[in-house]
Parts: sequence; structure tokens; C-alpha cells
Amino acid sequence: MQLCVALDLPTEEENLSLAKELGSYSGLWLKVGFRTFIRDGRPFLDAVKAINPEFKIFLDLKLYDIPNTMADAAEEIAKMDVDMFNIHASAGKKAMQTVMQRLDKFEKRPLVLAVTALTSFDYHSFKEIYGADIEEKAKQFALQSYQAGLDGVVCSVYESSMIKHETDNAFLTLTPGIRPFGEASDDQKRVADIETAKREKVDIIVVGRPVYKADKPAEIVEKILQAL
Repeated sequence: MQLCVALDLPTEEENLSLAKELGSYSGLWLKVGFRTFIRDGRPFLDAVKAINPEFKIFLDLKLYDIPNTMADAAEEIAKMDVDMFNIHASAGKKAMQTVMQRLDKFEKRPLVLAVTALTSFDYHSFKEIYGADIEEKAKQFALQSYQAGLDGVVCSVYESSMIKHETDNAFLTLTPGIRPFGEASDDQKRVADIETAKREKVDIIVVGRPVYKADKPAEIVEKILQAL
């Protein structure tokens, strides 16, 4: 299991400061989301890599559009030298296939994950929108992602083991909403701790607030890595 730390702080300076504090952890995943990327753009990605070229960048933009537009965006992302990005599985199997076909031209392409069900959904609110239970749709979305040639999915801890059973153990599961040692769930609904993530065969856990709100983030990262 690998750790991904979310760079979700209010300013570029704060995010880069956090990255510098974690600079000794080669191979650590760092998640760059909507706010950070819209505000700071490609130069921010380059600045993070300059701190430690061994950092792995997960560009969390959750692409969702018509197939060709998603493929156009995916191609531009692949040129940025990021290590992983994501799209929405609910855009459909054709859109996912179109993205992967477009990336065939790259000698080294980023990993591509599909979002199944956002962890901010509880069971009632998810069914209001999708007309089905979370587990049912997560399984459907994961199977379609697997068949479309993606590398894995973004899901909650509670769907990870089921998804691997339905697809393949090598099919990656990345899980947000991780509260490593039982911290407050905040705006996430389906949260879990490290031991649950281990049991559910999660490949990459994403941790945000418990790290960047800590007085000494590097100490929390060290504690998490020891637990992993």
C-alpha cells in the first residue's frame, strides 16, 4: 500500500512549503486537485518535481465530458509529465476507451483511474442521483473501467475488495476519505482508517487534512508510513 498526500492548502506557497517538508520521502504520491491546479497551473507541477524529482504526481481533475473532449484533455495532461490522473467512469465506456486509445501514442503514459462514486456521497444522496445503490454502481463502473483498459479506479475503502474480486488483483484501487488514526471525517461520508484499508486490499490511500493540518506534517507522514 502506498501513501498519497493531498496538496489542498489555500495558497501555492503553503503547498510548496508542505512539499518541501516532505521532500525526503522519495516515491511519495502528491495529489494536486482542482483549486490548486486552476490557481497555479503547470508551473506548480514543475515546482513540486523540482523539490524532489522522485515525487509522483496525481493530477486529480476528474475529467467528465464528451469522449473526444476528454481524450483531448487527457492528451494534454500526458504531456505534463504527471504520473497519474483521473476521469469519471460515469462519462461512459466509450469515453474511457477513447481516452485510452488517445494515450496509446505515448511511450510512457500516466496511469489513468476512473472515479466510481465520490466519497462525499452517503447511500441516500447517491441513490437520488444514480438510481441505484453505491455498491451496485461502483461494481458496474469498475467493470467498465477495467474493460476499457484503465489502470484502476477511485473508490471508497468499502468497495475496494469487491472491485478487485470482480476485476483483477492488479487493478488499482485508490481511496480518498482516509482518516489514518480515527480523525474527524469532515465533509467525507464513507471514511476509514489504515487497518480497514489494509483489510480491503487498497493500493493507494489519500490523506489530506490529518497531514496538512498537523503542526508537524512530516511526523504524521512518518507515522502513517510505519503503519503501512
